[in-house]
Amino acid sequence: MSPSHILGTNRIFRIACIPGDGIGIDITKAAIKVLQKLSDTVGTFTFDFEIFDWSSTTFKERGYYMPPDGFEQLKAYDAIYFGAVGWPDVPDHISLWGLILPIRNSLNQYVNVRPTRILRGITSPLSNCPPTSLNWVIIRENSEGEYAGHGGTTHAHSSHTIATEVSIFTRIGCERIFRFAFETARSRPRKKLTMVTKSNAQRHGMVLWDQIFAEIKEEYPDVEVDKMLVDAMTVRMVLHPQSLDTIVATNLHADILSDLAAALSGSIGIAASSNLDPTRENPSMFEPIHGSAPDIAGKGIANPVGAFWSAAEMVRWLGFEEAANVLMECVENVTEASIKTRDLGGEKGTEEVTEAVCLEIEKVIGK
Repeated sequence: MSPSHILGTNRIFRIACIPGDGIGIDITKAAIKVLQKLSDTVGTFTFDFEIFDWSSTTFKERGYYMPPDGFEQLKAYDAIYFGAVGWPDVPDHISLWGLILPIRNSLNQYVNVRPTRILRGITSPLSNCPPTSLNWVIIRENSEGEYAGHGGTTHAHSSHTIATEVSIFTRIGCERIFRFAFETARSRPRKKLTMVTKSNAQRHGMVLWDQIFAEIKEEYPDVEVDKMLVDAMTVRMVLHPQSLDTIVATNLHADILSDLAAALSGSIGIAASSNLDPTRENPSMFEPIHGSAPDIAGKGIANPVGAFWSAAEMVRWLGFEEAANVLMECVENVTEASIKTRDLGGEKGTEEVTEAVCLEIEKVIGK
């Protein structure tokens, strides 16, 4: 494929990169290298990367992850590339609420998209799961639900401590995520959407969730729908993966199910995600879902495939779908050639996989 076959506008995209912690640093470096190779080889768009050192290390030095004007800084960019956050000596709720969750909320990134499929050269741990039977897109409500941050703790230093965690379900929040999910399902060949709930036990917020889904589905008569309780959904994902296509779930449920989906597709190291503001009034953020993995940080063995897939989704969101498809083709050519990290049964390191993908980009686009 020659560069002229990939439509572009010679536009320069400003990308805010937040490597964060642990292997987030390793895989962000790899993603930048691959994206630069892609843009240089295609020749119709350019990335201008700016690194933001908002990490747990800097948090311990100054007492905050983002500066007070952090959100305003990010709004100046076309997209955000995020590595990972979290380190053993900083409580997880501090690192999460100090960085990634406020970014999602403040920049209206109310949709989280997690594509899942078995890439060429990768084997699912499921014996009943040939590659073509697992090809899902999980749509996660990303701004409210169980991660709304409402609640509190009283009598914290007594034997009568009380902590509450309040899930928030709003009509507007439910309507907009369901419409996005239906539009996604409609755009895919199977036109099938599965809604995940737990309304049998959570009788207020999740009953409203169900009710609004029933209303919105009337707008999409061409989309086949079904509904699953979240616990039954885990069973279905394992035993009948071919029965699923597009999935929509709440903030907590989709967070858990997408990790399961990643494992079923071969490794959490290959899983990508997009945090989207569909209005495009704010930059969207792209990140692999594997976390900071302190035990392997800096050892050069982290799997960069999830980082590359996330980078491809960023390229797609910026309007270069064919270039994104080429990048994923190159990644799969590499995995199919057994150039893989240890979590996928290979023996290569992060840098070796990255170099292989860069060489494949030159080879495929130069055809």
